Amino acid sequence: MAINKKNHFNENDLKLADFAKSLSHPARIKILKTLAQKNTCICGEIVDIMPLAQSTVSQHLNDLKKLGLIVGEIDGPRSCYCIDWERFKELSDLLNEFINELMDISQNCCD
Repeated sequence: MAINKKNHFNENDLKLADFAKSLSHPARIKILKTLAQKNTCICGEIVDIMPLAQSTVSQHLNDLKKLGLIVGEIDGPRSCYCIDWERFKELSDLLNEFINELMDISQNCCD
């Protein structure tokens, strides 16, 4: 039986890992860029611009929505999505803090 070891890590580290995972696929990056460029909620257009099947795009949208990077609402047979900028900023701040922390403690071991 597998043991869940996530409880050995602090909450911010878990959030940061989930954020990094959500950005780890180029399709999700393109989805976020598209939503940012449109600066409004968009529906079926996302599938039209992606070189992927509708079901694959839906899975990527679900992954982004699960983390809270995007929000969506059902509009008849379609779902419309936009970026949740407050949540995105929260996770971006965690990433910046992490990078700054690493830079502050770095001993430049390879120099």
